[in-house]
Amino acid sequence: MPTLYLLEPDSRLEKEYGRLLVTREDEVLLRVPIQNVSAVVIVGMAGATTQALHALLEQGTPLYLARRSGELKGRLVPATSPNLPLRQKQYEHNTDSAFAFSLAKEIVSAKIENQAVLCKRLARRMKTSEAPKNGETSEVWMPLKRAAASAKACEKMDSLLGIEGSAANAYFSLFQGAFDPEWKFNKRTRRPPKDPVNALLSLGYTFLGYAMMTALEVVGLDPYLGYFHQEEYGRPALALDLIEEFRAPVVDSLVMSLINRRLLEQKDFTKSLEAELRPERSRSHPERSRRTGEAGNNGGVYLTRTGMRVFLREFEDRLETEITLPEIGRPVSYRKLFEVQARKMAHLILGEAEKYEPFRWR
Repeated sequence: MPTLYLLEPDSRLEKEYGRLLVTREDEVLLRVPIQNVSAVVIVGMAGATTQALHALLEQGTPLYLARRSGELKGRLVPATSPNLPLRQKQYEHNTDSAFAFSLAKEIVSAKIENQAVLCKRLARRMKTSEAPKNGETSEVWMPLKRAAASAKACEKMDSLLGIEGSAANAYFSLFQGAFDPEWKFNKRTRRPPKDPVNALLSLGYTFLGYAMMTALEVVGLDPYLGYFHQEEYGRPALALDLIEEFRAPVVDSLVMSLINRRLLEQKDFTKSLEAELRPERSRSHPERSRRTGEAGNNGGVYLTRTGMRVFLREFEDRLETEITLPEIGRPVSYRKLFEVQARKMAHLILGEAEKYEPFRWR
């Protein structure tokens, strides 16, 4: 089921019988049956009625409140009892360093392997692979393949983190070749992102995290207690653990597509969050122009409201893209795959599986 995003300033989520409505100044922009929505994300200054909030709680549909940068401000989730035995086991494993390290190795190796797959596709498209020399393979993605193997075989967490960091540097040095120099993507930057490509990557990873949090809560796991990422206040560590294997196939490939297909252009980015939060009719309603709620320019680059519409549309399409899993024998969407992986994690935590099997892209 898709996520419903509210982006327009002064738009509002309402409830009408068994449907959710998105309205703006008494005009209905969208009607959708509530059972067809997996989550609601309110971005910026949009709002919701109390009746709509009650309907979401009764349906068990989470609601996320996000800044225009994608940063999570808060969320509304039903007051239902979680799977207590599962969560007890999840908390018990929190102090099991061997469990955490074994899981971390699987996560990091799969992440790097999936990055190698994307680089391999990029190299083929750009015709940058070379013929083998002296019987050795010289394809540009091979260092990543070796790093993935090293991650799976390493014996210390410090070594694993070092492998992940080195692989990330190698990956982004190759990934930048996917973009024209006009995009000024030279390295990965965050908090804030310094260029359009980094803005898209950060936003994509953030919304990917929201989707993974929803999948984890459906299964009954606590998205805030992870094993590879450190727990910090307000940080969904387990969701961050599980999105690692999906960064390249879902977000990174989407960013390449958005820019290289020219679905987004330079004009779709801004350095001012404040201007983008003002309703378009602020001249006739001067009091609204003061209702920004976020800082203006913090040195970062962000999508305009128009650009955000394009991004969210394409991001949702990517989550609904189906891939065939040999273990299932039928195609499933990425969104459904998140739940599949969350259930694998639950089986591992309960002792019903010997190891966690990440998603490995082909």
